[in-house]
Amino acid sequence: MKKTYKVEVDCAACAEKMQEAIKNTEGVKDATLSFMTLKCKVEFEDGVNPDEVIQEARKNCKKIEDDMEIFV
Repeated sequence: MKKTYKVEVDCAACAEKMQEAIKNTEGVKDATLSFMTLKCKVEFEDGVNPDEVIQEARKNCKKIEDDMEIFV
């Protein structure tokens, strides 16, 4: 399953780090975060709950940039 989320991030370098944090979240198959469009496309592993996984991804991203946001 693939979903697109609106994100709020202040710099391109942080966006790149957050993309990696999302990719490394359990249940995520692949992710692309675009600083230019402020959108994140996430492909989830089969059988996971996307809402639970994106909440965990948000926690991982907040460790990098505390004032970032992923809008579900």
